[in-house]
Amino acid sequence: MNGTPIKRVVIAGGGSAGWMTAAALSKFCGRAGISVTLVESEAIGTVGVGEATIPPIGKFNDHLGIKEDDFVRETQATYKLGIEFVGWGAAEERYFHPFGTYGFDLEGMDFHQYWQRGRDLGEDHSLDDYSLNALCAYGGKFLRPEADHGPVINKLAYAFHFDAGLYAAFLRRLAEARGVTRVEGRIEHVERDPESGLITALALDNTQRIEGDLFVDCTGFRAMLIEGEFEAGFEDWSHWLPVNRAVAVACRREGDPEPYTRSTARSAGWQWRIPLQHRTGNGHVYCDAHMSAEQAEEQLVTSLEGEALTSPNHLRFQTGHRKHFWEGNCVAIGLSSGFLEPLESTSLHLIQSGIAKLISLFPHHAEAAVEREEYNRLMRDDFEHIRDFLILHYKATRREGQPFWDYVRTMPVPGTLTQKMDLLRGSGRFFKYDAELFDLTSWLAVAEGQGWGPEAYNPVADALSENDLRQSLANMRRTLAKACGAMPTHQAFIDRYCKAPPAEWAR
Repeated sequence: MNGTPIKRVVIAGGGSAGWMTAAALSKFCGRAGISVTLVESEAIGTVGVGEATIPPIGKFNDHLGIKEDDFVRETQATYKLGIEFVGWGAAEERYFHPFGTYGFDLEGMDFHQYWQRGRDLGEDHSLDDYSLNALCAYGGKFLRPEADHGPVINKLAYAFHFDAGLYAAFLRRLAEARGVTRVEGRIEHVERDPESGLITALALDNTQRIEGDLFVDCTGFRAMLIEGEFEAGFEDWSHWLPVNRAVAVACRREGDPEPYTRSTARSAGWQWRIPLQHRTGNGHVYCDAHMSAEQAEEQLVTSLEGEALTSPNHLRFQTGHRKHFWEGNCVAIGLSSGFLEPLESTSLHLIQSGIAKLISLFPHHAEAAVEREEYNRLMRDDFEHIRDFLILHYKATRREGQPFWDYVRTMPVPGTLTQKMDLLRGSGRFFKYDAELFDLTSWLAVAEGQGWGPEAYNPVADALSENDLRQSLANMRRTLAKACGAMPTHQAFIDRYCKAPPAEWAR
């Protein structure tokens, strides 16, 4: 079997991870004569991760040949320009983490160095005044970048809020139309070759046997293959990211949907608010060492902005990742590979990243030691980079007097994060390592937004005269404000191009 070319890929589990994998493989593997089969059971629910996303999801859809307006309409989606954080610095403060960039670089140097110098000279404009995304988010504006819109409007970077269940169903239709075979059934037993230990087939509860050469574990937190069979192990990061529970409720949307996600700090965690076309998604992520499930649910339900449309759904999770994402002839993608809390909407991105790396390293044979080792290294780097950025939000808080926040504010953090924090706080210096996901804008937004930003600027920024600096900053503000003012409202754009039919309860 070790020398047999891989011609049959079997995906265990559906949901977002399973059908994203199936849709991608149906395009990139189908033409190579490789069959794709997905096994799932309607009796097993899915977690439905990822109602909010980050910009790379647009590239994923584009690579699959999905038209954006169709996708937005079919998934009841809205546009997302960033995340508003409420109460993360101090209790009543708020700030915006935008996609895209701040301002325009001057004299070959990062914009924020000149902004910091301007602040020292008495300029009192916030970073939001230099972010097209922040201006449009708070102004309720949106316009999709197009070739004829000019360089300023085309600075707008965006992602989506959407219904994860509808997205999985949308991708299922696409994948099946491209040749993916879906098999209904619950996995009862995993058959393995007695000599190599590789998986040979999945035995289902309806007597079917699904044979394969390469298996993708998309069974969620159960991790039936990667952990249940290969015992890949788990790298636990709960000491750095201690939230481990969540409760979610959908409610009726009040007013037009804002083009941004909101994250509000609570006494033992935080609460999300995600506006879709047909409803608003809400959830409370918390640490059960400091709050009970009943308390978390009460805090969430009493803060809803509209009538509840679903019953509270409670979830348990552990932050971290598998010590090996790929073992034998099994690759774990999605929740089976690990979990990082949804604070920065990275759940679907990690699925997307795992799929892209699998396609790039797709093996000739089941025993693929070189490809397996590289895949594990790359995925470990992805998780660690995102982990450090998430920890930054907790470590940089100035909240005091609540046990949860006192712990995260004072806890030791990874050395990789300490170095970045020291460089950024000193003179706003930032370096992106390898294929790190979050860039300077993201790190600066969180650090500055939580009152922990740069204390000085790079002295090279003094090369620009004070008069030229003030004029340049003023021109940037005017240019960005004008571009934002020329855009239609977020709701008007959706109504014109991609409005979804009303949901059942709306009818």
